[in-house]
Amino acid sequence: MPHKMTLTGSATGPLREYDRYVAFDMREKGSPSAPKGLKKSTFISYTVFVAKKAFNKTGLTKKSIMHEKILVQGEPTLDIPIDECPGEIGIICFQITVLPNKNDKEANESKDKKEAKQEISKAQQEVAATKQEEKQEPVAKEAKTVQPKGTTDVVSFDDIIVPEAFLKTRPNPVKTEEVIEFVKRTGHLDKPLTIEKGSKVLKDGYRRYIVAKTVKMDKVPVVYEYQK
Repeated sequence: MPHKMTLTGSATGPLREYDRYVAFDMREKGSPSAPKGLKKSTFISYTVFVAKKAFNKTGLTKKSIMHEKILVQGEPTLDIPIDECPGEIGIICFQITVLPNKNDKEANESKDKKEAKQEISKAQQEVAATKQEEKQEPVAKEAKTVQPKGTTDVVSFDDIIVPEAFLKTRPNPVKTEEVIEFVKRTGHLDKPLTIEKGSKVLKDGYRRYIVAKTVKMDKVPVVYEYQK
């Protein structure tokens, strides 16, 4: 039964190309200690012979093979001419594998940890945003139950008729923004709109009408001014 051999390391010499195969040299050191009474083993040099097809699959090049750590599995041979096999032992390679670089492995692990942290942070932000949304109820919904002082009725916003005289005016934007902030904070207008009973024509509170439209209220609080 043929003797199986396994080598790990990098090429110690340049890659040599032949007709159907390539060759390169490797070496391995022996055990740091030997049984009592025996001499300690030293470095052994090998020449590895790999079929071009198998070598090309590894992605190795003439330059990279000197720096990449590889694993070679094969059988020893004595049938290679000495000018092609400068190593003490020739190896017919049946399988060659590029081993992961330690720095690359650490970099990948660091990248994976960073991505994992980012995913956790993103998930936490989404949970926090969901909780915040649950705390905030729509303004229109709150307006149904909480109304400003003096409110006599609640009517549909779309039913209110705005006179042309109001449409030609532009309320002070600073004060309008203050009312918007008030509504966002409390959930209702600071004062009811004044409309004419029956016709629902707006008589007073055009600024609050603009605010209600801005925050998209379905219904608004009103106080009636009766027709004369």
